[in-house]
Amino acid sequence: MIAIGSDHGGFALKEFICNYLEQKGLEIKDFGCFSEESVDYAPIAAQVAKMVASKQAERGILICSTGLGICMVANKVKGIRAAVCSDLYSAEMTRRHNDANILCMGGKIVNESKAAELVDIFLSTEFEGGRHQRRVDQIAQIENEE
Repeated sequence: MIAIGSDHGGFALKEFICNYLEQKGLEIKDFGCFSEESVDYAPIAAQVAKMVASKQAERGILICSTGLGICMVANKVKGIRAAVCSDLYSAEMTRRHNDANILCMGGKIVNESKAAELVDIFLSTEFEGGRHQRRVDQIAQIENEE
């Protein structure tokens, strides 16, 4: 299952991604928003992040105008490694090296075709482990210091 959410700035791209993933036969859980009416992104990002952190969803996708605000919120949830990506290399490497579990995008930054490519790479790329596992473990250790 893929958890997905957006604010009004990412609504149109979220709708496209939901349809795209459903056509690929993937199960999604859409946390909104459900129109272009202005909403606050924090509660939506938190819901998606908590779904991923609790392993009820394998990965998450969050979209706001830039991807930045929604990413900041997601990364406040313990166990989340969210990354804003607008290029294919970053989408691949954040999975390979950082084991990122939420992809954040900007609805005003990436178009539909680029978003589809980013999603495909993010969902299909495996974490390499090895020396990168040590670094991911260090992130978790910092989280646990609080």
